[in-house]
Amino acid sequence: MQGLRTWAKEPLRAGHREMTLRAKGSWEGAEDFCFMWYVYLIRYIQCKLEKNAPASKHIAPVWIPPKCPAPAGQPAFSSRQLLELFRGLLPRRELWKLPSLKSKRFYERLFTPIVTLWYLIFQRLAFDHTLEGVVADAQAGGADSLCKRLSKKLLSTATVSYSNARQRLPLAFLTEALALQAGKILGLNPKARWRGLLVSLLDGSTVRMRPCGDIPKKFPPHRNQAKTPAYWCLMRVVVCFCAHTGAALHGALGNTGLSEQVLACQIILCRRLSACLFIGDRNFGVFRIVQAARAARAQVLLRMTQTRARKLLGRSLGLGQHAVRWSPTRHDQLQPRCSKDPVDGQLLVARIKRKGFRTQTLYLFTTLPKSAPYPMEELVNLYGLRWHIELNLRYLKAQMRLVQLECKSADMAQKEWLAGLMAYNLIRAAMLCAALHEGISALVLSFSLSRRHLENWLTHLGQSRRESGQRWDKMLRLIGRARLPQRRACRPAEPRAQRHLRQPYPPLFGSRRKARQQLRKCALKS
Repeated sequence: MQGLRTWAKEPLRAGHREMTLRAKGSWEGAEDFCFMWYVYLIRYIQCKLEKNAPASKHIAPVWIPPKCPAPAGQPAFSSRQLLELFRGLLPRRELWKLPSLKSKRFYERLFTPIVTLWYLIFQRLAFDHTLEGVVADAQAGGADSLCKRLSKKLLSTATVSYSNARQRLPLAFLTEALALQAGKILGLNPKARWRGLLVSLLDGSTVRMRPCGDIPKKFPPHRNQAKTPAYWCLMRVVVCFCAHTGAALHGALGNTGLSEQVLACQIILCRRLSACLFIGDRNFGVFRIVQAARAARAQVLLRMTQTRARKLLGRSLGLGQHAVRWSPTRHDQLQPRCSKDPVDGQLLVARIKRKGFRTQTLYLFTTLPKSAPYPMEELVNLYGLRWHIELNLRYLKAQMRLVQLECKSADMAQKEWLAGLMAYNLIRAAMLCAALHEGISALVLSFSLSRRHLENWLTHLGQSRRESGQRWDKMLRLIGRARLPQRRACRPAEPRAQRHLRQPYPPLFGSRRKARQQLRKCALKS
């Protein structure tokens, strides 16, 4: 009866009715109480039987993913300290010292590289992300703190000066600024590392663009079976996210002729991320990724297909940990200038059971040594964080409106994508500041609500330091309350389909220029 006494001391859960003793000595809801007591008694006997049953060697580890990762001893900072840390994400002095700006000379213009960088980020944060919106904000004094008297010196409402400034800005400068910003965000919470390793998530997607300028040459449209070529040009992107903060650490861009594995190897070999553990799905469970990680002295935790895992093990797959040595086959594509020697690692085979979901079997390969204390259940739970990168990519496309880039050149399209990552990181940094202030994990906060609160605070950024600090305290409290809902029941599966509205005009195939010529011919004939 010890288990029943323990249950009696616990607080009531949601849905349980409290029994109150009336003056006459009768229980209110006696039938419900007897039934509840009977259910808990049966459950207590089942637990005792399972506890005393002999352990089997082939029992599959049961993994129930947590609703949200618990913060690992995050310290509590004051709001003033967090404000100074947030303002130091993109310091002007360090930006000017970056190699891409230090080696070049710029004329004294109103739109300096720092002002241009800020307005590239501003375009992604603001609702009106056009060039006219940038010029209107500059004339209203939105960037006077970066360039003195910019609003009074900018006399014309034309967008030519800002457009030329965007084209002059080196692409390498945005890449270096993104790396600098990511390092500052990681410095906000140094305890977010797992056993001294920075857990990084890898995944890719595509971005569509209109065939303007040199975009069709650098990012050609995808092939189809129709005679007429596809209209939309596609740019393949691979992003590396921090698993604990959600910040974008690095990104690689290319056309659809380059696979996601090739772009991921570029991120791994850039050597801007030290002591990393890269996590990827079955698309990245190939020898090329492991080969690049070994060259960069990084660790990997990759999911594999059942066929590839069985070939790697060389026998039937059994549950548990297996020491393997991965050698490349003649079908594997190897990374140039990297060693072709076999890679030692572990193959983890785990069966996942979760209420409301089908039972799945995971095949994971990791280069973490077996001698180190890395429990199998902990590694499987760590791989469960990979789902957050799907949400992060959705935030980039939907919230930051990066699903389609309205650019006239391929170089500008890459700049806008990197600027969108930096704008996304500003929101993640604000969420991290609010999480540190409240002592919770940043992954339990709503991204969309945090974006709205941050945009509202940025509109009043040019006010006095006292008013800005008061609004910062209010923003931290609002973001700390904007938490994701804890769903009691599993959400039903939705079909991957949507309703299309009937349009009165037929669809346009091919370029609009050819359509105008055809329309002109028809007009001449009539």
